[in-house]
Amino acid sequence: MRTFVLMTKLTPVVSAKLKDREELGAAWLEEVHRKCPEVKFIAHYGLLGTFDFMDIYEAPDEETAAKVSMISRANGAAMAESWTAIPYKRIIELAKEI
Repeated sequence: MRTFVLMTKLTPVVSAKLKDREELGAAWLEEVHRKCPEVKFIAHYGLLGTFDFMDIYEAPDEETAAKVSMISRANGAAMAESWTAIPYKRIIELAKEI
C-alpha cells in the first residue's frame, strides 16, 4: 500500500453547515469505504488555513487515490487533492542516488 495525503477545501455552502460536519463527514467516509474498500485511513485533521481538512491514508495506487479525491469533490469539496507521501528515510535514500 502507498501513503497519500488528501487536502480538502469545502465549498462555502458546505462550510456554512459546520453544525452538520460530523454527519456529513461520516457519510463521506462511508461512501469512500463502500467504493474504495481497500483504503485505510491513518489520520484526520481539521485545519485553519488554505485547506479545511487533511487526511492521511493508504491506498494501493494512484487511481484509487483519485477516486477518494473525486468522492470528496462529489460531496461538497471545492478542492480535493491527493498527494503521494514518501517516507523521509526513502527520500534520503533517493537523494544519495543523485
